[in-house]
Amino acid sequence: MMLFEWKELASVKRELAARNWFPGNSGDLSIKVSDDPLECLVTVSGKDKYKETTEDFVLVDKAGTPLTDQGKPSAETAIHLEVYNKTDARCSLHIHTVDNNLISELYGDIGAVTFSKVELIKAFGIQEAEKLTIPIVENFPEIPNLAHALGEVIGPETQAVLIRNHGIVVWGGNAIEAKRNLEACEFLFSYQVKRLHAQAANLKRIINDSEERI
Repeated sequence: MMLFEWKELASVKRELAARNWFPGNSGDLSIKVSDDPLECLVTVSGKDKYKETTEDFVLVDKAGTPLTDQGKPSAETAIHLEVYNKTDARCSLHIHTVDNNLISELYGDIGAVTFSKVELIKAFGIQEAEKLTIPIVENFPEIPNLAHALGEVIGPETQAVLIRNHGIVVWGGNAIEAKRNLEACEFLFSYQVKRLHAQAANLKRIINDSEERI
């Protein structure tokens, strides 16, 4: 059974690598293998995620202890375990991009960023007229404290959490769903950054003024 999860996570890793979403060897991925006892595959620490090897992932237990000799688990394994303890997710992705870092800093003091009237929020099973709120937590240097902070803001509808200047954690019922949620989040973040630029430059007024002169 673990072979299926391994291949599923490897496929997601391959697609994210193609998007250059592992800058500076950042980020980590995991997929649940067993509910009871809780066991999951997580990326091995220090490996180049743009390359594929037979030792990309290591099986860990509910405490993050490796159960195989594939290598040392990611230092942020506790974040993924917190997601599995708080939700029914089977796949968790932690990714750093310029846009998700920018959004987490711009809205960090508010503690969340909210989107509405944007088509891509439908990826989360809600309608365009509704609201999607993504919590933002502070970036604690101690991973257990960071994992605890993450767990504190996970509610029944939460499918992603931003860490201030430390990327996003997003999850789903399987690897495909988690990747879909990540892609939707990154679209929304990119849209919001460009929207803020457009507002600052008064582009709507400039366009309206130019149309009136035609």
